[in-house]
Amino acid sequence: MTTTRAIRIERLGAPEVLVERDIPLADPGPNDVHLHILAAGVNFADLVMRAGLYGTVPDMPFSPGFEVAGEIVRVGSAVQDWRPGDRAAAVIRFGGYAQDAIVPTRNLFPYPDTLSPAEAAAIPVVFLTAWIALFEAARVRTGETALVLVAAGGVGSAAVQLGKRAGLRILGTAGGERKCRFVVDELGAEACFDSTGPWDQQVRALVGDRGIDCVLDSLGGRATAACRRLLAPLGRLVFIGMGTGLPGRKRSWPAAIRAYLRTPRFHPVNLIEPSIGIFGIHLLHLQAKESIAQAAMREIYQAVAAGEIRPVLDKTFPLTRDGAVEAHRYLHDRKNVGKVVLAV
Repeated sequence: MTTTRAIRIERLGAPEVLVERDIPLADPGPNDVHLHILAAGVNFADLVMRAGLYGTVPDMPFSPGFEVAGEIVRVGSAVQDWRPGDRAAAVIRFGGYAQDAIVPTRNLFPYPDTLSPAEAAAIPVVFLTAWIALFEAARVRTGETALVLVAAGGVGSAAVQLGKRAGLRILGTAGGERKCRFVVDELGAEACFDSTGPWDQQVRALVGDRGIDCVLDSLGGRATAACRRLLAPLGRLVFIGMGTGLPGRKRSWPAAIRAYLRTPRFHPVNLIEPSIGIFGIHLLHLQAKESIAQAAMREIYQAVAAGEIRPVLDKTFPLTRDGAVEAHRYLHDRKNVGKVVLAV
């Protein structure tokens, strides 16, 4: 039986609960490939599921990891467009923290030769989330004003770049002066406000009564209420996560409950007078709309190849149990500017 080495969640808790095991690896089906993983993206959702606050996970034990890049080892009997030795990136449901994975070809994407595997793995989840939030959910148009919370993070840095490419006026929030400078000087946002200060008042002072056309909210809690107040008529709030629900390295039910209760509820009737819309997205539940993601990923990698956008790779850690523990700690401490990746 073929086996692979994988980093797994066998019990919930702090980063140290991660373990490394040899596990069976199935043969590829007719439309699958066996991908040898050279890099795997680390996302905040991985931390949330390890802490036990993520709604859609397999039964334990399982390996986290939604995005990988590597080299094809074997192909299924019906596969025609891929061959052993090809480089590929992939969006998968789980299992990215491993040496190998069996991946359906519909989830595979070629990536430019100019990218390292770590850079290629830093792209799929964050850019795809930002793409769907901006262009499918919010349906942004050139000239509109968008506010991106946590703009120096993985999804945030992708959203700023995609928004600038689409001709949006981009404002952001980030934790501290260093991150704010990065969002403005490196990513091209018009302004970025310290998320520990009165950022909502600063945004209002900048945009005035015109308001914000689109907000990408990955925090929840009181931040969502502030975003709601900033929306212009026909403004859209796209909710992509609740970062305030996991303030530490372990699950805290009081903190999670506080974040939940502080996040405003929206009754449809209350959306009529301000003429606003609220949207939520979850990449794992696109289901029949997965073809949208496939087309978006192709365009994203084409834009990367053309130099129009770029992966923001903050730091790499070894693709080992100890590397994954350190990567999770790094994200918990909110140290990252851009993406964190596990790499061989």
